[in-house]
Amino acid sequence: MKTPLLLIESLPQAFRMIKQMNLSPEWDSDYRTAARQALRDILEERMNDRLERYLDEVGRSLADRRNGYYCRHLLTELGDIELRVPRSRKRSMLEVVRAYARRVGCVERMILACFVLGISTRKIAHALMPVLGEPVSPSVVSRVARLLDEAVQSFHRRPLARPYRFLLFDGVVLKRRTGAGAVRRIVLVVLGITAEGRKEILDFRIAHAESQSAWEPFLADLYRRGLTGKGLEMIITDGAPGLLAALPFVYPQVPLQRCWVHKTRNILNYARKGDQPAMKKNLHAISHAASLREAQGP
Repeated sequence: MKTPLLLIESLPQAFRMIKQMNLSPEWDSDYRTAARQALRDILEERMNDRLERYLDEVGRSLADRRNGYYCRHLLTELGDIELRVPRSRKRSMLEVVRAYARRVGCVERMILACFVLGISTRKIAHALMPVLGEPVSPSVVSRVARLLDEAVQSFHRRPLARPYRFLLFDGVVLKRRTGAGAVRRIVLVVLGITAEGRKEILDFRIAHAESQSAWEPFLADLYRRGLTGKGLEMIITDGAPGLLAALPFVYPQVPLQRCWVHKTRNILNYARKGDQPAMKKNLHAISHAASLREAQGP
C-alpha cells in the first residue's frame, strides 16, 4: 500500500514538518539556508509583480518608471534575510515586506519575551541564536525595546471608564536586575474586580516607598483617567499607613477593608508555631462566612 502524499501549502507548514523530523545540526543549518533563499525569492518575486502591475496601471509613462533596487533586512524565525527591494521613481515595494513582517511577528515576540524574563539587551542577541541560527543585531533589539516602551506608555495613559465593584491596592516588592546586581524596587499596583467577578490589573507605578507622597499622585492619575469611584463598593488595602493617608483625598466616601491575606498573616505572626495551622483554618472560616452570626460560630 502506497503512503499517501502530504500536500505542503505554506512555508510555515514545511518548517513544522522539518522540525518534527529531528534532523542533525548540519542538516538543520542547510535547511535554514535553503528556506531563507526560498523565502527571499518568494518575497522578491511578489515585489516585482506588484511593481509591474502598478506600472501597467499608470501606463508606464515618463512620469514614473523603474528606478533600480535598494537593500533591506527582514528578521524572521529563519534568521536575517537581505532583500533587494525594487522601486520606481515615485513608489517603493517595501509594503510587501512590511505586510509579511506584520503577519509573522514571531521574532519580535521572542525578543519581548526575553525582556519580560529580565534578559539584558546585550544578552538577547546570543540567547536567541539557537532558535534563529545567528545572533540578532543590537539595532533590532533596540527597535523592539522601543515598541515595548510605547506599549507600556499606552497602557499607563489608557482611559479607565469601565465600572468596578472593588479595588485592591498594594505595594509589591520586586527585584530589578542592574549592572550592579539585583535591586529591590517597590511597585504600586491597583487591581479592579468587575460585577462579573473578573480581575484586571488596572495600573502600576514604580516608587521609592509606600509613602503618602508616592500613593497620592498615583491615585489622582487613576481618578483623572476615569476611575472616579462611581459604583465602587469597597477598597481593599494591606493597611499600609501611606496608602491609608492618601485614599481620603481621592476616594473619601468609599468604604475600606483590610485585606484578609495580610490580616491573617499579621495575626499568625503573633501566634505560637504549633497553634498556627488551627488558627489559620478558623480565620479562613471567618473570612468566608455568609453572615456575622456564622462568623461568630456556635
